[in-house]
Amino acid sequence: MKNKILPLVLVVILCLQLTNCNTDDDNNELIDPVAVTVPVVKSKTEVRNSIAIMSAQPTNSDGKIYVYDDFLFYIAQNSGIHVFNNQNPVSPQNIAFIQLEGVHDISIKNDILYADNFMDLVVFDISNITDIQIVNVEEDMLLFNPEFPEDSMYYQYNTYPSNENEFISEYTTVYMERAEVENDLEIYWSTISIFESDALAFNAGVNIGTGGSYAKFQIFNDALYTLDDYKLNTFDISDYNSISLVSETWLGGWFGGVLETTFILKENLFIGATDGMHIVSLVDELNPTYLSSFTHGTGCDPVVAEDYTAYITIRGGNPCGAIEDQINVIDITDITMPTEHSTYFLSSPYGLGIKDQILYVCNDDGLNVFNAQNPNQIVLENTYESTTKDVIPLPSHLIAVGENVIYQYNYVDNFGLELISTIQF
Repeated sequence: MKNKILPLVLVVILCLQLTNCNTDDDNNELIDPVAVTVPVVKSKTEVRNSIAIMSAQPTNSDGKIYVYDDFLFYIAQNSGIHVFNNQNPVSPQNIAFIQLEGVHDISIKNDILYADNFMDLVVFDISNITDIQIVNVEEDMLLFNPEFPEDSMYYQYNTYPSNENEFISEYTTVYMERAEVENDLEIYWSTISIFESDALAFNAGVNIGTGGSYAKFQIFNDALYTLDDYKLNTFDISDYNSISLVSETWLGGWFGGVLETTFILKENLFIGATDGMHIVSLVDELNPTYLSSFTHGTGCDPVVAEDYTAYITIRGGNPCGAIEDQINVIDITDITMPTEHSTYFLSSPYGLGIKDQILYVCNDDGLNVFNAQNPNQIVLENTYESTTKDVIPLPSHLIAVGENVIYQYNYVDNFGLELISTIQF
Protein backbone atom coordinates (compact mmCIF):
# COMPACT_ATOMS: atom_id res chain seq x y z
CA MET A 1 0.00 0.00 0.00
CA LYS A 2 2.77 2.46 0.88
CA ASN A 3 4.45 1.91 -2.50
CA LYS A 4 1.23 2.93 -4.26
CA ILE A 5 0.55 5.97 -2.08
CA LEU A 6 3.98 7.61 -2.36
CA PRO A 7 3.97 7.99 -6.17
CA LEU A 8 0.44 9.36 -5.99
CA VAL A 9 1.49 11.99 -3.48
CA LEU A 10 4.42 13.00 -5.71
CA VAL A 11 2.10 13.36 -8.69
CA VAL A 12 -0.25 15.59 -6.70
CA ILE A 13 2.64 17.80 -5.58
CA LEU A 14 3.94 18.11 -9.13
CA CYS A 15 0.47 19.02 -10.34
CA LEU A 16 0.31 21.83 -7.83
CA GLN A 17 3.73 23.11 -8.88
CA LEU A 18 3.13 23.02 -12.64
CA THR A 19 0.54 25.37 -14.08
CA ASN A 20 -0.09 23.10 -17.06
CA CYS A 21 -1.30 20.26 -14.78
CA ASN A 22 -4.70 21.92 -14.36
CA THR A 23 -5.65 25.27 -15.79
CA ASP A 24 -9.40 24.88 -15.54
CA ASP A 25 -10.76 28.00 -13.89
CA ASP A 26 -13.90 26.05 -12.99
CA ASN A 27 -11.86 23.95 -10.55
CA ASN A 28 -12.89 25.19 -7.11
CA GLU A 29 -9.36 24.74 -5.80
CA LEU A 30 -7.90 27.15 -8.35
CA ILE A 31 -10.39 29.99 -8.55
CA ASP A 32 -9.31 33.49 -7.47
CA PRO A 33 -8.98 34.54 -4.78
CA VAL A 34 -7.67 31.62 -2.72
CA ALA A 35 -7.85 31.18 1.05
CA VAL A 36 -4.56 31.48 2.95
CA THR A 37 -4.35 30.52 6.63
CA VAL A 38 -2.24 32.86 8.74
CA PRO A 39 -1.32 31.87 12.31
CA VAL A 40 -1.79 34.50 15.03
CA VAL A 41 1.13 34.40 17.48
CA LYS A 42 0.68 35.75 21.01
CA SER A 43 2.74 36.09 24.14
CA LYS A 44 1.80 33.87 27.09
CA THR A 45 2.92 36.61 29.46
CA GLU A 46 0.66 39.21 27.85
CA VAL A 47 -2.32 36.83 27.85
CA ARG A 48 -1.83 35.98 31.53
CA ASN A 49 -1.41 39.63 32.49
CA SER A 50 -4.64 40.55 30.67
CA ILE A 51 -6.87 38.55 33.05
CA ALA A 52 -9.16 41.02 34.83
CA ILE A 53 -12.42 41.27 36.76
CA MET A 54 -14.55 44.02 35.29
CA SER A 55 -18.01 45.51 35.44
CA ALA A 56 -20.70 44.16 33.10
CA GLN A 57 -19.69 44.27 29.45
CA PRO A 58 -21.46 43.77 26.09
CA THR A 59 -20.31 40.95 23.84
CA ASN A 60 -20.26 40.05 20.15
CA SER A 61 -18.79 36.58 20.63
CA ASP A 62 -20.56 33.25 20.26
CA GLY A 63 -20.75 31.39 23.56
CA LYS A 64 -21.86 28.61 25.88
CA ILE A 65 -24.02 28.73 29.00
CA TYR A 66 -23.43 27.45 32.54
CA VAL A 67 -25.66 27.64 35.59
CA TYR A 68 -24.59 27.73 39.24
CA ASP A 69 -27.03 28.53 42.06
CA ASP A 70 -28.87 31.71 41.03
CA PHE A 71 -26.17 32.77 38.59
CA LEU A 72 -26.02 32.34 34.85
CA PHE A 73 -22.65 32.41 33.10
CA TYR A 74 -22.25 33.19 29.41
CA ILE A 75 -18.88 31.90 28.22
CA ALA A 76 -18.03 34.18 25.31
CA GLN A 77 -15.50 32.21 23.29
CA ASN A 78 -12.03 33.78 23.20
CA SER A 79 -13.27 36.78 25.15
CA GLY A 80 -14.39 36.15 28.72
CA ILE A 81 -17.17 35.14 31.08
CA HIS A 82 -20.31 37.27 31.52
CA VAL A 83 -21.98 36.84 34.91
CA PHE A 84 -25.72 37.33 35.39
CA ASN A 85 -27.76 37.37 38.56
CA ASN A 86 -30.57 35.05 37.51
CA GLN A 87 -32.47 34.85 40.78
CA ASN A 88 -35.42 36.26 38.85
CA PRO A 89 -35.27 34.63 35.38
CA VAL A 90 -37.87 37.10 34.14
CA SER A 91 -35.35 39.88 34.61
CA PRO A 92 -31.71 38.63 34.68
CA GLN A 93 -29.12 41.23 35.63
CA ASN A 94 -25.73 41.50 33.91
CA ILE A 95 -23.44 42.13 36.90
CA ALA A 96 -19.83 41.29 36.07
CA PHE A 97 -17.33 40.24 33.42
CA ILE A 98 -14.24 38.07 33.79
CA GLN A 99 -11.86 39.05 31.02
CA LEU A 100 -10.26 35.79 29.93
CA GLU A 101 -9.10 35.86 26.34
CA GLY A 102 -8.58 32.12 25.89
CA VAL A 103 -11.72 30.77 27.58
CA HIS A 104 -13.85 28.05 26.01
CA ASP A 105 -15.23 26.11 29.02
CA ILE A 106 -15.84 26.46 32.75
CA SER A 107 -16.96 24.31 35.66
CA ILE A 108 -17.82 25.35 39.23
CA LYS A 109 -17.73 23.52 42.55
CA ASN A 110 -18.41 25.06 45.97
CA ASP A 111 -17.91 28.66 44.77
CA ILE A 112 -14.66 27.86 42.95
CA LEU A 113 -14.72 28.42 39.21
CA TYR A 114 -12.30 26.57 36.91
CA ALA A 115 -11.72 27.90 33.40
CA ASP A 116 -9.34 27.33 30.54
CA ASN A 117 -7.25 30.20 29.23
CA PHE A 118 -5.64 28.71 26.14
CA MET A 119 -3.05 26.35 27.71
CA ASP A 120 -3.59 27.49 31.32
CA LEU A 121 -6.13 26.38 33.94
CA VAL A 122 -7.32 29.46 35.84
CA VAL A 123 -9.14 29.30 39.18
CA PHE A 124 -11.46 31.98 40.60
CA ASP A 125 -13.18 32.37 43.97
CA ILE A 126 -16.76 33.52 43.29
CA SER A 127 -18.06 33.20 46.86
CA ASN A 128 -18.59 36.97 46.77
CA ILE A 129 -19.91 37.54 43.28
CA THR A 130 -19.39 41.29 43.64
CA ASP A 131 -15.73 40.74 44.43
CA ILE A 132 -14.49 37.83 42.30
CA GLN A 133 -10.89 36.88 43.00
CA ILE A 134 -8.35 34.98 40.93
CA VAL A 135 -6.77 32.43 43.28
CA ASN A 136 -4.59 30.22 41.08
CA VAL A 137 -3.16 29.89 37.59
CA GLU A 138 -1.82 26.47 36.65
CA GLU A 139 0.38 27.34 33.70
CA ASP A 140 0.72 25.07 30.66
CA MET A 141 -1.55 22.45 32.21
CA LEU A 142 -3.91 22.06 29.26
CA LEU A 143 -3.29 21.07 25.66
CA PHE A 144 -4.40 23.87 23.37
CA ASN A 145 -4.76 23.47 19.61
CA PRO A 146 -6.48 26.33 17.78
CA GLU A 147 -9.15 25.35 15.30
CA PHE A 148 -7.96 25.26 11.72
CA PRO A 149 -10.15 27.12 9.17
CA GLU A 150 -12.33 24.83 7.09
CA ASP A 151 -11.88 26.65 3.79
CA SER A 152 -8.10 26.97 3.77
CA MET A 153 -5.93 25.71 0.90
CA TYR A 154 -2.66 27.48 1.71
CA TYR A 155 -0.69 28.13 4.88
CA GLN A 156 1.61 31.04 5.80
CA TYR A 157 4.32 28.84 7.24
CA ASN A 158 6.89 31.50 8.14
CA THR A 159 4.66 32.81 10.97
CA TYR A 160 5.36 30.75 14.07
CA PRO A 161 6.32 31.10 17.77
CA SER A 162 9.94 32.18 18.16
CA ASN A 163 10.35 31.14 21.80
CA GLU A 164 8.66 29.18 24.62
CA ASN A 165 6.74 32.26 25.74
CA GLU A 166 4.87 32.46 22.44
CA PHE A 167 2.10 30.29 21.00
CA ILE A 168 -0.38 30.23 18.12
CA SER A 169 -3.66 31.49 19.60
CA GLU A 170 -5.77 31.14 16.45
CA TYR A 171 -5.71 30.83 12.70
CA THR A 172 -7.20 33.53 10.51
CA THR A 173 -8.06 33.32 6.84
CA VAL A 174 -7.06 35.95 4.31
CA TYR A 175 -7.87 35.85 0.61
CA MET A 176 -5.19 36.51 -1.99
CA GLU A 177 -4.86 36.29 -5.76
CA ARG A 178 -3.75 32.81 -6.78
CA ALA A 179 -0.85 34.07 -8.87
CA GLU A 180 0.45 36.04 -5.90
CA VAL A 181 0.17 33.01 -3.62
CA GLU A 182 1.88 30.60 -6.01
CA ASN A 183 4.85 32.96 -6.37
CA ASP A 184 5.28 33.48 -2.63
CA LEU A 185 7.83 31.05 -1.20
CA GLU A 186 6.55 31.79 2.31
CA ILE A 187 3.14 30.27 1.54
CA TYR A 188 2.85 26.50 1.53
CA TRP A 189 0.08 24.47 -0.13
CA SER A 190 -1.64 22.33 2.46
CA THR A 191 -4.85 20.78 3.74
CA ILE A 192 -6.33 20.72 7.21
CA SER A 193 -5.34 17.09 7.79
CA ILE A 194 -1.62 17.95 7.78
CA PHE A 195 -2.01 20.42 10.59
CA GLU A 196 -4.33 18.28 12.64
CA SER A 197 -1.64 15.60 12.72
CA ASP A 198 1.01 18.18 13.53
CA ALA A 199 -1.02 19.36 16.53
CA LEU A 200 -1.00 15.84 17.91
CA ALA A 201 2.75 16.04 18.27
CA PHE A 202 2.66 18.46 20.92
CA ASN A 203 -22.82 14.28 46.41
CA ALA A 204 -23.59 15.48 49.79
CA GLY A 205 -22.15 18.83 50.80
CA VAL A 206 -21.01 19.42 47.23
CA ASN A 207 -22.47 22.18 45.08
CA ILE A 208 -21.60 21.72 41.40
CA GLY A 209 -22.99 23.76 38.53
CA THR A 210 -24.55 22.60 35.27
CA GLY A 211 -23.31 23.11 31.73
CA GLY A 212 -24.94 22.56 28.37
CA SER A 213 -24.55 19.57 26.10
CA TYR A 214 -21.45 21.06 24.46
CA ALA A 215 -19.52 21.25 27.75
CA LYS A 216 -15.97 19.90 27.68
CA PHE A 217 -15.39 20.47 31.43
CA GLN A 218 -17.08 18.35 34.11
CA ILE A 219 -16.57 18.02 37.87
CA PHE A 220 -17.30 14.86 39.86
CA ASN A 221 -16.37 14.92 43.55
CA ASP A 222 -12.68 15.93 43.63
CA ALA A 223 -12.01 15.38 39.94
CA LEU A 224 -12.11 17.83 37.06
CA TYR A 225 -12.42 16.24 33.63
CA THR A 226 -11.37 17.96 30.41
CA LEU A 227 -11.11 16.77 26.81
CA ASP A 228 -8.33 16.86 24.29
CA ASP A 229 -9.01 15.65 20.77
CA TYR A 230 -8.39 12.01 21.60
CA LYS A 231 -8.13 11.69 25.38
CA LEU A 232 -9.88 12.42 28.65
CA ASN A 233 -7.78 14.26 31.25
CA THR A 234 -8.44 13.86 34.97
CA PHE A 235 -7.25 16.52 37.41
CA ASP A 236 -7.24 16.29 41.20
CA ILE A 237 -8.89 19.50 42.48
CA SER A 238 -9.14 18.51 46.16
CA ASP A 239 -6.86 21.51 46.75
CA TYR A 240 -7.64 24.18 44.18
CA ASN A 241 -4.36 25.90 45.02
CA SER A 242 -2.40 22.86 43.91
CA ILE A 243 -4.05 21.06 41.02
CA SER A 244 -2.42 18.03 39.44
CA LEU A 245 -3.04 15.88 36.39
CA VAL A 246 -3.53 12.36 37.74
CA SER A 247 -4.62 10.31 34.74
CA GLU A 248 -5.11 10.33 30.99
CA THR A 249 -7.63 8.04 29.31
CA TRP A 250 -7.11 7.59 25.56
CA LEU A 251 -10.38 7.09 23.71
CA GLY A 252 -9.49 7.98 20.14
CA GLY A 253 -6.59 7.89 17.74
CA TRP A 254 -5.63 8.24 14.14
CA PHE A 255 -8.62 6.23 12.99
CA GLY A 256 -10.93 7.06 15.90
CA GLY A 257 -13.31 9.96 16.45
CA VAL A 258 -12.44 13.34 17.93
CA LEU A 259 -13.82 13.79 21.46
CA GLU A 260 -16.22 16.73 21.61
CA THR A 261 -18.60 16.84 24.58
CA THR A 262 -19.17 15.50 28.11
CA PHE A 263 -22.19 14.64 30.26
CA ILE A 264 -22.37 12.99 33.69
CA LEU A 265 -25.17 10.67 34.81
CA LYS A 266 -24.76 9.03 38.21
CA GLU A 267 -21.23 7.57 38.26
CA ASN A 268 -20.75 7.50 34.50
CA LEU A 269 -19.28 10.03 32.09
CA PHE A 270 -20.77 10.11 28.59
CA ILE A 271 -18.48 11.50 25.91
CA GLY A 272 -19.79 12.58 22.53
CA ALA A 273 -17.29 12.02 19.73
CA THR A 274 -17.35 12.36 15.96
CA ASP A 275 -17.62 8.57 15.67
CA GLY A 276 -20.17 7.93 18.42
CA MET A 277 -20.63 7.89 22.19
CA HIS A 278 -18.12 6.58 24.74
CA ILE A 279 -19.03 5.70 28.33
CA VAL A 280 -16.48 5.91 31.15
CA SER A 281 -16.95 4.75 34.75
CA LEU A 282 -16.20 7.30 37.50
CA VAL A 283 -16.43 4.83 40.39
CA ASP A 284 -12.76 5.58 40.95
CA GLU A 285 -13.10 9.25 40.17
CA LEU A 286 -9.39 9.94 39.73
CA ASN A 287 -8.88 6.90 37.52
CA PRO A 288 -11.76 6.71 35.04
CA THR A 289 -12.30 3.35 33.39
CA TYR A 290 -13.58 2.84 29.86
CA LEU A 291 -16.84 0.87 29.79
CA SER A 292 -18.32 0.85 26.31
CA SER A 293 -19.11 2.70 23.10
CA PHE A 294 -21.92 3.19 20.65
CA THR A 295 -20.52 3.98 17.22
CA HIS A 296 -21.99 5.50 14.09
CA GLY A 297 -20.83 7.19 10.90
CA THR A 298 -18.79 10.35 11.26
CA GLY A 299 -20.78 13.35 12.48
CA CYS A 300 -20.81 16.06 15.15
CA ASP A 301 -22.75 14.86 18.15
CA PRO A 302 -23.33 15.94 21.76
CA VAL A 303 -24.94 13.41 24.10
CA VAL A 304 -27.19 13.58 27.19
CA ALA A 305 -28.74 10.82 29.28
CA GLU A 306 -31.56 10.20 31.76
CA ASP A 307 -32.40 7.02 33.66
CA TYR A 308 -31.63 4.17 31.24
CA THR A 309 -31.64 6.11 27.98
CA ALA A 310 -29.06 8.25 26.20
CA TYR A 311 -29.79 10.69 23.38
CA ILE A 312 -27.34 11.73 20.68
CA THR A 313 -27.85 14.39 18.03
CA ILE A 314 -25.77 13.72 14.94
CA ARG A 315 -25.13 16.46 12.43
CA GLY A 316 -23.57 15.44 9.15
CA GLY A 317 -22.18 17.55 6.35
CA ASN A 318 -18.71 19.02 5.96
CA PRO A 319 -16.71 19.12 8.21
CA CYS A 320 -18.73 16.92 10.56
CA GLY A 321 -19.17 13.99 8.22
CA ALA A 322 -21.42 12.47 5.62
CA ILE A 323 -23.93 10.75 7.90
CA GLU A 324 -27.56 11.89 7.61
CA ASP A 325 -28.76 14.33 10.29
CA GLN A 326 -30.55 12.46 13.06
CA ILE A 327 -31.26 11.78 16.73
CA ASN A 328 -30.13 8.40 18.07
CA VAL A 329 -31.99 7.07 21.12
CA ILE A 330 -29.78 4.57 22.95
CA ASP A 331 -30.65 1.89 25.50
CA ILE A 332 -28.09 2.03 28.35
CA THR A 333 -29.84 -0.43 30.67
CA ASP A 334 -26.65 -2.48 30.34
CA ILE A 335 -24.07 0.28 30.56
CA THR A 336 -21.41 -2.02 29.17
CA MET A 337 -23.39 -2.74 26.00
CA PRO A 338 -25.41 0.24 24.68
CA THR A 339 -27.83 -0.59 21.87
CA GLU A 340 -30.04 1.54 19.67
CA HIS A 341 -33.71 2.02 20.52
CA SER A 342 -34.60 4.19 17.55
CA THR A 343 -33.55 6.92 15.14
CA TYR A 344 -35.34 10.17 14.35
CA PHE A 345 -34.29 12.17 11.27
CA LEU A 346 -34.33 15.96 11.33
CA SER A 347 -32.38 18.81 9.78
CA SER A 348 -29.11 20.09 11.31
CA PRO A 349 -29.50 19.21 15.01
CA TYR A 350 -27.18 20.87 17.52
CA GLY A 351 -27.33 20.78 21.32
CA LEU A 352 -29.95 18.96 23.34
CA GLY A 353 -31.27 18.38 26.85
CA ILE A 354 -33.52 15.88 28.61
CA LYS A 355 -35.83 16.34 31.61
CA ASP A 356 -38.62 14.03 32.81
CA GLN A 357 -38.67 12.16 29.48
CA ILE A 358 -39.09 15.37 27.51
CA LEU A 359 -36.30 15.92 24.99
CA TYR A 360 -35.30 19.40 23.85
CA VAL A 361 -33.30 19.67 20.62
CA CYS A 362 -31.90 22.76 18.91
CA ASN A 363 -31.82 22.72 15.14
CA ASP A 364 -32.16 25.00 12.12
CA ASP A 365 -35.96 24.96 12.42
CA GLY A 366 -35.90 26.22 16.01
CA LEU A 367 -36.18 24.62 19.42
CA ASN A 368 -37.91 21.21 19.11
CA VAL A 369 -39.74 19.58 22.02
CA PHE A 370 -40.14 15.77 21.86
CA ASN A 371 -42.21 13.38 23.89
CA ALA A 372 -39.55 10.79 24.79
CA GLN A 373 -41.68 8.54 27.02
CA ASN A 374 -41.39 5.76 24.44
CA PRO A 375 -37.71 5.48 23.48
CA ASN A 376 -38.64 3.31 20.50
CA GLN A 377 -40.59 6.17 18.95
CA ILE A 378 -40.01 9.71 20.17
CA VAL A 379 -42.66 12.18 19.00
CA LEU A 380 -42.17 15.82 18.01
CA GLU A 381 -44.79 17.79 19.96
CA ASN A 382 -43.81 21.45 19.51
CA THR A 383 -41.32 23.68 17.71
CA TYR A 384 -40.43 27.20 18.83
CA GLU A 385 -38.84 29.57 16.35
CA SER A 386 -35.45 30.63 17.67
CA THR A 387 -31.81 30.53 16.64
CA THR A 388 -30.61 28.30 19.47
CA LYS A 389 -27.61 25.97 19.59
CA ASP A 390 -27.81 24.48 23.10
CA VAL A 391 -30.10 24.11 26.12
CA ILE A 392 -30.02 23.44 29.85
CA PRO A 393 -33.31 22.02 31.24
CA LEU A 394 -33.25 23.08 34.90
CA PRO A 395 -35.79 21.81 37.45
CA SER A 396 -37.36 25.28 37.49
CA HIS A 397 -37.16 26.34 33.85
CA LEU A 398 -35.27 25.90 30.58
CA ILE A 399 -32.39 28.04 29.34
CA ALA A 400 -31.38 28.10 25.66
CA VAL A 401 -28.46 29.84 24.02
CA GLY A 402 -27.89 31.07 20.48
CA GLU A 403 -25.34 33.37 18.91
CA ASN A 404 -25.23 36.39 21.25
CA VAL A 405 -28.63 35.59 22.73
CA ILE A 406 -30.00 33.67 25.73
CA TYR A 407 -33.65 32.65 26.06
CA GLN A 408 -35.39 31.48 29.25
CA TYR A 409 -38.64 29.51 29.19
CA ASN A 410 -41.14 28.26 31.72
CA TYR A 411 -42.43 24.72 31.30
CA VAL A 412 -46.14 24.60 30.51
CA ASP A 413 -48.63 21.80 29.83
CA ASN A 414 -48.71 19.65 26.70
CA PHE A 415 -44.94 19.68 26.21
CA GLY A 416 -45.03 23.45 25.92
CA LEU A 417 -42.62 26.28 26.67
CA GLU A 418 -43.42 29.87 27.58
CA LEU A 419 -40.79 32.52 26.87
CA ILE A 420 -40.12 34.58 30.00
CA SER A 421 -36.98 36.55 29.12
CA THR A 422 -34.43 37.23 26.39
CA ILE A 423 -30.88 38.42 26.89
CA GLN A 424 -29.66 39.96 23.63
CA PHE A 425 -26.02 40.99 23.29
